[in-house]
Amino acid sequence: MILESDTSMPNPEQPVPFSSPVSPGKLLGNGEVILIVDDYPQLVALLQEFLQEQGLPTITAASAWELQQAMQSHAVALTILDIGLPDRNGIDLLPELKTNYPDLAVIMLTAVTDLHTALECMREGADDYLTKPVQFTELFATVRRVLEKRRLTINNRLYQLQIERANFRISLLHELALKMNSAYLSMVELDEILQAILIGITADEGLRFNRAFLALFNKSGDTLAGTIAIGPGCRDEAGRIWREMEEKDLRINVLIDKIKGSCVNRDTEVNAIARALRVSASDSEHILIRAVRSRQSILVTEGKNDYPVPPELIRLLGEDTFVIVPLYSPSRSLGVIIADHYVTRKPITEDLIKDLESFATQACLAIEHCHMYMEMEEKIKQLQDMTYELEKNKDLLVEAERFSALGHMAAQLVHSIRNPITSIGGTARLLARKTDKPERLKFLNVIISETGRIETTLEELFSFVNEELPVRERYPLYPLIRKSLVMFYNTLQKHHIVQELLLPEPDPTLRVDQHQFRQMLVHLIRNAVEAMPEGGRLSIEAGHDDSQVTISIRDTGIGFSDLALSRATDPFFTTKSFGTGMGLTVVKRIVKDHNGTLRLRNRPQGGTEVLLRFQKEYDPQE
Repeated sequence: MILESDTSMPNPEQPVPFSSPVSPGKLLGNGEVILIVDDYPQLVALLQEFLQEQGLPTITAASAWELQQAMQSHAVALTILDIGLPDRNGIDLLPELKTNYPDLAVIMLTAVTDLHTALECMREGADDYLTKPVQFTELFATVRRVLEKRRLTINNRLYQLQIERANFRISLLHELALKMNSAYLSMVELDEILQAILIGITADEGLRFNRAFLALFNKSGDTLAGTIAIGPGCRDEAGRIWREMEEKDLRINVLIDKIKGSCVNRDTEVNAIARALRVSASDSEHILIRAVRSRQSILVTEGKNDYPVPPELIRLLGEDTFVIVPLYSPSRSLGVIIADHYVTRKPITEDLIKDLESFATQACLAIEHCHMYMEMEEKIKQLQDMTYELEKNKDLLVEAERFSALGHMAAQLVHSIRNPITSIGGTARLLARKTDKPERLKFLNVIISETGRIETTLEELFSFVNEELPVRERYPLYPLIRKSLVMFYNTLQKHHIVQELLLPEPDPTLRVDQHQFRQMLVHLIRNAVEAMPEGGRLSIEAGHDDSQVTISIRDTGIGFSDLALSRATDPFFTTKSFGTGMGLTVVKRIVKDHNGTLRLRNRPQGGTEVLLRFQKEYDPQE
């Protein structure tokens, strides 16, 4: 039996250095006793009195049953066991005692001087063998030798355990360092590494803290917020968790493999505590902020420290003894790790804090590594955006030069052709009114029709080159739509096109140039009508909310090919056998001048939809 609270005998945290010879007081741990088991009362009394005179606390038992009761109620380090007990043979008890109490030392006592019996006792696990009558000097020497051997065995095991734990810590830290050196860390990988570090802090193979909390500063650095935590959330649950780990032999490498979606997320209570932890970075008096700014670990014992300990922090953790270890890089503060012995109530030693700081160093490296990676990703994205903008601007410059050349050419054409065409058209109309001969009237009507088409083309060219800024005033939308549509009344009737207006009240108002806005609507309605020479349905629908107005113009015509759809707004591009292809180009410019967006798409059921969106602009004086 190992008593971890023992101050004289070694415990799993700190083996006791030994020297030779050892005083009787050092042979037993605090609270440990020697048990004398014999059914001869006089002998038992003499042995007990002698051992107690040597400073060795002693209890007695007269049977195997009393032996079992004493083992359950006392911390027995050594039993002097008589072979011949009234209810059971002492040799038969040895395997059971060694199995149930592996650290128990046993000295067999008997009146039989038989070598075979002595060898049998040793084979069954006895540490030594004495025959009656017992000499006190021989008894004390044997007791002393057996207890020293027991202490050395325990110390050896504990030293071995400490070596294994130290090896685990070094291996874990080495693996984490390799991972961080082998690749940049994303946020997902950082989360896994931080969880692995917290597991190393709390695992039995690691530092054996019961709980560990990680709190990090947010991106702006103005708030320290709890992120993740490991450990049982309440003392009642703690025992079950640790027993399960021990029974299933969940080693640290297995736990790390199970990190994703299992280890941390299941412990909802302790992570709820972590999520509730929030401290403003400006609160310089708060002990967590002090630890970060001083870059020194702070140990709080029973709610006390040289600095004030916030009561709300103690209430949140449900614990008044814990250590705060800061996380930082050379250029910035990163956060803190808080660890405690919430379940076992063990003291937090300086050596344990130093070990915790080594784990914190790896957490710092992982966090800083991830920050560098994220900053690098952001810089790469900025460079990509800059490259894209440069390429885009280069294309825009080329396009602007092309449009400028087209504009100059169109302006010259308009100036050179407009006046003669107007004269020809006017003369043809005048002659048509003065003649009544059918043959002449037929040819004159052809001249009138074709000059009208040329005049329309010139008007589109004039609209393209005449880039006047819109004079915008507030107008209701629906009258603009209705006035634009009524211009096509005869054409709609002639081609058997059904019109559908969906204009829900109230009528929204927009700040627009009335002339340009109607010009835009007329172009779009004309395109829709011309796409349905054999009839169809023209739908115009408007909608609006607090921020924007939407206008949808849909037809059931032939639609666009993918190539035509992508180039529909390019100057001089057209799929018609007549026209300049400037209509949608003018529409696009008007929409842009009114801070709107234009979208063309083929409808799944056939035809085309034009979707216009304009932001509502409120007058500050309203």
